[in-house]
Amino acid sequence: MANISSPGIGSGLDVQSIVEQLVSLERKPIENLETAASSIQTQISAYGKVASLMSTLRDAAAALNKSTLWQGTTATSADAASVGVSSTGGAASGSYQVAVTQLASAHSLASGLPAFASSSAVVGAGQMTIDLGTWNAGSFTAKSGSTALVLDFTDPNTTLAQVRDKINAANAGVTASIVTDANGARLTLTSKATGAENALRVQTSGAGFAALGYDPENGVNALTQTQAAANAKATINGLAVESASNTLANVVEGVTLTLSKLTTSPVAVSVASDTTSIKTAITNFVTAYNALNAYVNDQTKYDDSTKTAGSLQGDSTAVGLRNQMRNLLRESNGASSTFKTLGDIGMTVARDGSVTVTASKLDTALANLPEITKLFTSVDDAVPGNNGLAGRWRSFADGLTGSEGLLTTRTDGLKASLKRNTAEQDRLEERITRIQARLLKQYTALDTQLASLNSLQSYVSAQMTALAKQSSS
Repeated sequence: MANISSPGIGSGLDVQSIVEQLVSLERKPIENLETAASSIQTQISAYGKVASLMSTLRDAAAALNKSTLWQGTTATSADAASVGVSSTGGAASGSYQVAVTQLASAHSLASGLPAFASSSAVVGAGQMTIDLGTWNAGSFTAKSGSTALVLDFTDPNTTLAQVRDKINAANAGVTASIVTDANGARLTLTSKATGAENALRVQTSGAGFAALGYDPENGVNALTQTQAAANAKATINGLAVESASNTLANVVEGVTLTLSKLTTSPVAVSVASDTTSIKTAITNFVTAYNALNAYVNDQTKYDDSTKTAGSLQGDSTAVGLRNQMRNLLRESNGASSTFKTLGDIGMTVARDGSVTVTASKLDTALANLPEITKLFTSVDDAVPGNNGLAGRWRSFADGLTGSEGLLTTRTDGLKASLKRNTAEQDRLEERITRIQARLLKQYTALDTQLASLNSLQSYVSAQMTALAKQSSS
């Protein structure tokens, strides 16, 4: 039978409690390491947040550094339902009076009477040739660069629906439909593109296809013109313009006009610099900077009222970063003779490093767009002090968050410290396991020895008592 051992029972010695207390003393270094590990992990998390906020600031600075932002324009129309307008960065600011006298339309034809009984009516065998071009005084001129669509129908049982489907399957410059009215089914053909140069000519052969031809130049008018092909016509500041479509692109450089309705009087259209987008970009930059500045301040401060320190309090990297940010805010740019610093355009730096924007001062600065553009985006390889502030902030953020950047290397260093801490805890845990086993063995042996001595004492006492009784009797 196996021996059953319970330390302390034989002698009354609390072996388990003694061993636990001694092991607890041995664990003090591990507890210190655990506290240090928690602090390191908190710092790693704090730097992760700093890196995230810095990336947001970097993106905001990059947006401010884009030339397209500063070249952007916005266009408005006094009657967008008649004349829509959009602009690109190449547009010059200005005002225009646009009058629409004719809208572009696509050429449409329809088969005449008598109509076909239905879409399944048999047309027969034949050939259909469809050209795009211009009709002028009854004469047709094929469109330059276009290729005639030639369709052969060899089946004598070809239906009207099959004619429609084959035209559409060709995916050329014409679409076909069948419209059924009180008189029956009619084939309609419509040019895919508007404009006088996209009119249709339909030449046919075959008895059934005679009802589907349109070639007025040669006396063929089986198909009826339901809408003529026409160009859009308008005047811009009194100058006549014409377009195959209702979209006038770059008639005014960088401006696209969309004509939707005829006008009885000119529509006022204006193009101006897009200062709204610029102000939004500046606001986004300030918001991103303030968020980062507030977080770094919070993590590096010591609160006297609560006697608590931020997770990065006393951390030289974090404190250095805070100082670099504030110094960069105050840097000047020599490229502009009007605006040297962010303060010149209404961006004020408070004692805690936060930035506020005076809207009225910024609006005044934006009225001088060329100079404020220099402040943010100028590039001068020969004179670094003339480089734009937005570009400096982007480079600053890139340098911090790159693979060799300060934030990256600091975070990597903390992770390495945490790894060493974990390894040391594991080493000490193994040592304590051995110590605990040794102490338990030693005190168990002591417990056994004490129990043996107690037993011997009881035996001797019993013998002495018995001897004393014999002597007295």
